[in-house]
Amino acid sequence: MALSIQRLDAVRSVAEAGSYAGAARLLGVSQPNVSTQIRALESQYGVRLFHREAGRLAPTALCQQLCDAAERMSEAYGDAERLLCSRSSLARGRITIGLGNVMPGMALVAAFHRAYPGVNIRVETGSHEKITRAVLSHAADVGVLPEVPGDTRFRRTHLASNEVLAIAPPDHPLAARETVSVHDLRDQPLIFRAAGSSTQRFVDRLFARHGPAPEPFLTLDARDGLYEAVVNGLGLGFLWRNGTSRRDGVKRLRIQEAAPVRTHETAFALVETQGDIVDAFFNMAESFAASQGAAARP
Repeated sequence: MALSIQRLDAVRSVAEAGSYAGAARLLGVSQPNVSTQIRALESQYGVRLFHREAGRLAPTALCQQLCDAAERMSEAYGDAERLLCSRSSLARGRITIGLGNVMPGMALVAAFHRAYPGVNIRVETGSHEKITRAVLSHAADVGVLPEVPGDTRFRRTHLASNEVLAIAPPDHPLAARETVSVHDLRDQPLIFRAAGSSTQRFVDRLFARHGPAPEPFLTLDARDGLYEAVVNGLGLGFLWRNGTSRRDGVKRLRIQEAAPVRTHETAFALVETQGDIVDAFFNMAESFAASQGAAARP
């Protein structure tokens, strides 16, 4: 007789009820079904699971240990079932979404929540490197980033076009313009993001195509810190046009040499990450892209 969750449940039920009849009522089966399973297990393994005590079936020390192990197995089984349901149930599942930029990813998250309020959503934010690593390691089900590589391991949907802008304090001499050049920026005190930032990778490539790379006046690891540094007049910084909905305290400037570079904010996941919830997220991403006028593609 193979050991199974059902047979261990029979052992636990007898230990709880103190009789075969009581255990049968708990399990919704017949009394002979329960007694047969218990006796067969005792015979197969040469052990004694219960003894009579004041008219009840009392568990032996071995049986108590077996019940503890059965409880852990039952919890693990429940965890496994919940894990499977979390990827398939649009009524009570869950999804983890990694965002590099707050926008437009957060707008997509909000649209998804309105459509599927029963799905528990966890949002992780971080650098391009951190979010990509989270998707690759299954720590995040999907990610939303600019410049997602054309990797065959990923399914992708473009959400919106994007570009890197320079930001300056409103009283800065360049703030009177709408567009600046790399040459204009090179002689200014510049604030860069730390390594791992998609913004900084783009800025580094942009400067490299047009001469020697400038030295930053200040390097910060967070977008909010960079934004506040610019607001406080420490220098000029860079951000994705759709990276944040904030517009206060800075003047956004298009960069002449960056404008022709075609870049998208993209939802992506590993091809192997399957389930109704992930599929629903990508369907929502395609609808979102259409509303933004972006060309969605896998």
